Amino acid sequence: MGLVAAPSRRLTAEEWAEVKTRSIQEGDSTQPCVICREEFRLQPQVLLSCSHVFHKVCLKSFEKFSGRKSCPMCRKEQYETRVIYDGARLYREKCALRIQAFWRGYLVRKWYSNIRKHVPPKDQQLRRRFFEKKFQEMNDRLVQSCSTDVEAFLNDIDRSVAMSHDILRRFDVKYTSVSEMEDKDWLEAQEKAVQRGVQDCAICLNCLNSHNGSSKKDRNILLLSCSHIFHEPCLQAFELFCQEAKPKCPLCRSHYAKMLVSN
Repeated sequence: MGLVAAPSRRLTAEEWAEVKTRSIQEGDSTQPCVICREEFRLQPQVLLSCSHVFHKVCLKSFEKFSGRKSCPMCRKEQYETRVIYDGARLYREKCALRIQAFWRGYLVRKWYSNIRKHVPPKDQQLRRRFFEKKFQEMNDRLVQSCSTDVEAFLNDIDRSVAMSHDILRRFDVKYTSVSEMEDKDWLEAQEKAVQRGVQDCAICLNCLNSHNGSSKKDRNILLLSCSHIFHEPCLQAFELFCQEAKPKCPLCRSHYAKMLVSN
């Protein structure tokens, strides 16, 4: 009858979609609730028709203590609300990312601790401590086996001798140019390497003949018996981290002898 103002028209589905899009663009669900200043986490949220987002419980408390229905942000009255769970979805994704990050860190730490047990470090002092610890562990096993069984004691001695040879081989990282190949075999391998026309080291992917005027000195080049060529420091690093008793060629996976060639 015109005595009071007519109620406002309710929003359609298309208008609610626009409100939801505007709220996502402003990032309201990624920010804490402006009423309690806490993250949404898994608690229900309400989306107002003015595109602002709050905790459902916080909005009810605000309306109760303010005595009127108005948005705490823009003061718009007679708004409509819809319950959403965008904050809960973002919180689950955040938790999943943190769990994955912790799990990757655990795997890397486990892998690194395993590497530290088998691969000696490059530093001279740490390298000496590494081999001292290895020899101490072998001695402890020998003492424990001696007091139990003679046959097991002898078997443990054989294993300890084999481990000692392997440790001494790892400790001596300097390259020795002695090989069992003859000169004609080396000439044949060098001709194959020249015919292949390889210009880059397959380990570091840098040029073998680096004459670019840099301050660093040119690295020596090693020719393998399988006719593959690498930088000397790159091959030494590959042999250092190789778990096999006798390293194989990084390309053809065959046992090799090596010779230093002119750069």
